[in-house]
Amino acid sequence: MLIALGSLGRLDLLQRRFPDGIVIPNAVWQEVVATGADRPGAVAVSAAKWITVEAVSDRARVDGFASQLDLGESEALALATEKGAGIVLLDEKDARQMAEHIGLVPLGTVGILIWARRNGLIANLRLELDALRERGKFRVSESLYAAALRAVGET
Repeated sequence: MLIALGSLGRLDLLQRRFPDGIVIPNAVWQEVVATGADRPGAVAVSAAKWITVEAVSDRARVDGFASQLDLGESEALALATEKGAGIVLLDEKDARQMAEHIGLVPLGTVGILIWARRNGLIANLRLELDALRERGKFRVSESLYAAALRAVGET
């Protein structure tokens, strides 16, 4: 999500949705900022004072998730559980399903864009989704694309 929103120059939407800030695990920081230093949004994420990085305490939980998910997603789920968060920021389908299975509400990039459109922070969801696909190389299925547009009345 950080990379996707960064590719659009829209990290501000995440900050506006979560004005108290967000917490990300070390693996996500590593993926986005260290390993992804050449990707859009890496510098913005690195400089964002509203993003806090925390270590996951329960490594066994991370290992349990890691049998099905990548390390960043596994740590995000484990950290969300440890912190008692209701919402976890995830885009990958398997990670979102796992989040729901363990009682968390997954929120993805498309969900943030829908929220932003409904709240007047973006004027046209279709343009943002198209840019996400083109600039961000973000995969949005046709069914999700259509459902998102319907959700904001842009059919």
